[in-house]
Amino acid sequence: MTASGVLGNRSAARAVGDWRSSLVLLAAVAAGILLLFRNDVAGMVAVWWNSSTFNHCLLIVPIIGWLVWNRKAELAELTPSASPYGLVIVAAGAVCWMLGEASGVALARHLGVVVLLQGSVVAILGLAAARGLLFPLAYALFLVPFGEEFVPFLQSITAELSMVLLGLFGLPAHMEGVFITTPSGYFEVAEACSGVKFLIAMIALGVLAANLCFRSWWRRAAFIALCIAVPIVANGIRAFATIYIADANGVEFAESFDHVVYGWFFFAFVIAAVLALGWKFFDRDIDDPAFDPADIQPRRPETGGASRLYAVALAIVGLAVAPTLWMAANAAAARNPLPAPFSAPAIPGWERSDAPMAYPWQATYAGADRLLEARYGDAAGRVVDLAIGYYANPVEGREPVGFGQGGLPAETEWSWSEDSASPPAGRAYRIMGPGPVSREIFQYVVVGGRLTGGGGRAKLAALQARLFGGDRRAVGIVISAEGREARAAIEDFIADSGGVEQLVDRVTGLAD
Repeated sequence: MTASGVLGNRSAARAVGDWRSSLVLLAAVAAGILLLFRNDVAGMVAVWWNSSTFNHCLLIVPIIGWLVWNRKAELAELTPSASPYGLVIVAAGAVCWMLGEASGVALARHLGVVVLLQGSVVAILGLAAARGLLFPLAYALFLVPFGEEFVPFLQSITAELSMVLLGLFGLPAHMEGVFITTPSGYFEVAEACSGVKFLIAMIALGVLAANLCFRSWWRRAAFIALCIAVPIVANGIRAFATIYIADANGVEFAESFDHVVYGWFFFAFVIAAVLALGWKFFDRDIDDPAFDPADIQPRRPETGGASRLYAVALAIVGLAVAPTLWMAANAAAARNPLPAPFSAPAIPGWERSDAPMAYPWQATYAGADRLLEARYGDAAGRVVDLAIGYYANPVEGREPVGFGQGGLPAETEWSWSEDSASPPAGRAYRIMGPGPVSREIFQYVVVGGRLTGGGGRAKLAALQARLFGGDRRAVGIVISAEGREARAAIEDFIADSGGVEQLVDRVTGLAD
């Protein structure tokens, strides 16, 4: 054997050793992160398993494994070398998790855990290996259950497309929010009809196909845009077809037809059509390597060796643990006592009422430490419902902001119809119940002494209080009325009570 052959064998052996030690350490660090954030990991997996919207996420992990395996030959030509630059990504993930924990937003916590793992790969394997693994690393973002935030928008788009098509086919229809009335019946473009399930899965499929089948970035972008637009339009066609068939053959037949066609054939056809449209524009051969190692291997080998590798690993652990310790310390320092039971306040011009509702409704504040529900009527016969939920030490699952909390109770016959003009420092929307019965909702949240309409502003106030200390007490307020004159009745009730803030202070003593 020649000297060059011996040196080559030693170099290859050293490369194998570098990969082995780096991968073992990466596996240990990843296991530590998964263990440290096990509750969030379990929550994320539960969403994948239990929510049909995110069942496709169960395939993302094996797809990532397959993508990495397909790169093994090219990766073997690279030399892993720990990079402190990856710690920036790790720090970003830690901050994201902390913000999610402080605000009670599971999406941010789940994203933080995924980014922590991504950053660990970059930090331990180095920039060159990270560039070779760039797409699998980025594709891991599809592990985060996101997209349901777009449901109201998609409901509205589907309803609008349905109305356009109904008009083109000469079927008279009237739309109110996401409810469509035709001569044959009354239809709701419900959350399940928004098409969000198929859209999210289609985007995940489109991104994967764009990477595997195209070289040109313009073609990739065009294909992904197609994967977004076509499912939205297709869902509008599907909703229109259901209404049109119901008009011709009855609602029961349309429902059964929609279930079979939509569930088994229609969107399978849409997937096939999208792939067929893109097929002729594929410009990447199936045997093309994922990347060229010569293009990304640094000319000067990075130095530091094992000492830097272990230093980076320890830094990852420190960055991951720090936000959990900070949040635990803040939570232990802030405990508020419970106030006395609440009583309904006297409102000038209004008396307590037991008038029946057109359709049963009740605001929801699950887990509230104190709950007040009262019904008021005035001399004009108008009736207003008041609900106040108080949380002394709110945590996720027991706070006034979240799914099903407030004026739209979950798993009932009530459905969101449309948003209304927002009142000062609040949120307004209309819901519909069987009948149909319309109900106007004014909804507010007080967090850290701030009155907001809930949503992002309430989460921001909670985040500030939990991160930096302060008043964590939270109150949810719903003021609601039925019928066409509901908004005027609510506004008069609020004015007669002295304003929402004064009303809350009188009931809860929050200003004390």
